[in-house]
Amino acid sequence: MNKLTVVHDTADTGLLRTSASGRYLSLDVLRGLTIALMVVVNNPGSWGNIYAPFRHAAWHGFTITDLVFPSFLFVVGNAMSFSMRKFENKPDSAFLKKVLTRTALIFLIGFFLHLFPFVTREEGQIVLKDFTAVRIMGVLQRIALCYFIASLVVHYLKYKGALAFSIITLLGYWAVMYFFGYPTDPYSLEGNAALRFDSLFIPEANLYKGFGIPFDPEGLLSTLPAVVNVIAGYFAGMFIQKNGNNFNSVLKLSVAGAVLVCIALVWDMSFPINKPLWTSSYVLHSVGLSLIILASLILIIEIAGYVKWTYFFEAFGKNPLFIFALATLLIKTLSFIQVGDVSLQKWIYEHFFLSWSEGKTASLAFALSYMLVMWLIGFWMDRKKIYVKV
Repeated sequence: MNKLTVVHDTADTGLLRTSASGRYLSLDVLRGLTIALMVVVNNPGSWGNIYAPFRHAAWHGFTITDLVFPSFLFVVGNAMSFSMRKFENKPDSAFLKKVLTRTALIFLIGFFLHLFPFVTREEGQIVLKDFTAVRIMGVLQRIALCYFIASLVVHYLKYKGALAFSIITLLGYWAVMYFFGYPTDPYSLEGNAALRFDSLFIPEANLYKGFGIPFDPEGLLSTLPAVVNVIAGYFAGMFIQKNGNNFNSVLKLSVAGAVLVCIALVWDMSFPINKPLWTSSYVLHSVGLSLIILASLILIIEIAGYVKWTYFFEAFGKNPLFIFALATLLIKTLSFIQVGDVSLQKWIYEHFFLSWSEGKTASLAFALSYMLVMWLIGFWMDRKKIYVKV
């Protein structure tokens, strides 16, 4: 299917949803866990009251929140290890058509989320947004581009070529950032090469403004090392399919993850772990942690057999793109609708959360409640066997 489609079965092994069979339950749970955390960290009751673990590192550094996005890319790679098999005996034209269509749809959905609700409030009046100043890049846009490049790499370069591509990309990105950034501090907000590169192709009006200057943490240049997160997920998926869910796999995945984390921490001393720049050390650190988490899930679910708790995350993982998009659309709608002098989102937060709690606890309670609403929608869709895929 080469369009956004609603299906009523569970056999799909496409881009954002792998096999629902018990054998790969740990991959399904990892995907669902990632989506659940995405909803929580993106939708606090108040952005001014957030517990430290649910904040991104201000610049250099790492929090658990900084693991969410690269983990999503990692599970996209997991799913690719299943979906790419469908093209082994098909002509390149079929492969390219599918990949290009998926890339375009995911990118356009991300751009649509930036545009929504198409109007804004200025001095109490509802006016049409200035479409010429809308941010071009974003989370889904990066996912689309990473999926596109990673698909081409693993399809045409195969395993050894993809591994070489990953190593060259991470080392090459380090060199570009060092030699083309400002000599005084090439990894600073104002002096990094990613900002300079993106400014050549994207007007300042269309860049992210959240850092105080026009700089996009999902920009073009920093998307290249993010491709390695997808390729790493692909390797992990292929490894599990080949070696099975057993203690030996858990051990190897854990050791590989620990080694990557150690390399990242050493590399951090010269090329800091930094999510906005998506540095090479950040890639290794996030991939290493993703491998350790995946190994832990295999140990708990597949080997120890503790599976009763897993369905909560499976419900998220079966419609991840839809739930992510819906969570964004709904919170934007709640933020736009006015109740007196405040938005509906703020009114709900003040009357249903601040009325019995305060500060960071109330803000987190709102985020968790919002996540549970998304879960109920995912649960209902799964019970009705409705799955939205690209």
